[in-house]
Amino acid sequence: MPSQEKLHELWAQYGRALLGVVVFGLFLHDIFGNNGYIAMRRTKQEIAHVQSEIARLNKENAELAEEVKALKSDPHQIESIARDELGLAKPGEVIIKIPKSERMQQANPKP
Repeated sequence: MPSQEKLHELWAQYGRALLGVVVFGLFLHDIFGNNGYIAMRRTKQEIAHVQSEIARLNKENAELAEEVKALKSDPHQIESIARDELGLAKPGEVIIKIPKSERMQQANPKP
């Protein structure tokens, strides 16, 4: 029984302080732990960033799908690419190409 009295006396003396330290430790863990408040905020920010990136990519994908559709069906689009990128011309037309250095000189004439 003396041991039980000693235990009771220790609890009365240090119990509340020990309980306070444990509660404070749990509080810190809830805020700064692996699954705490700060980690949750960081994860939410990452989710928002990824969702905005997905939205941007979906928009870009829709634009590219529209461009593919136009390239398959729109004769004006096909003609534009044939003329601009491939240098093709209709029968009877003459293509005159100006070298880049001359174009730059024409755009920026020297005084």
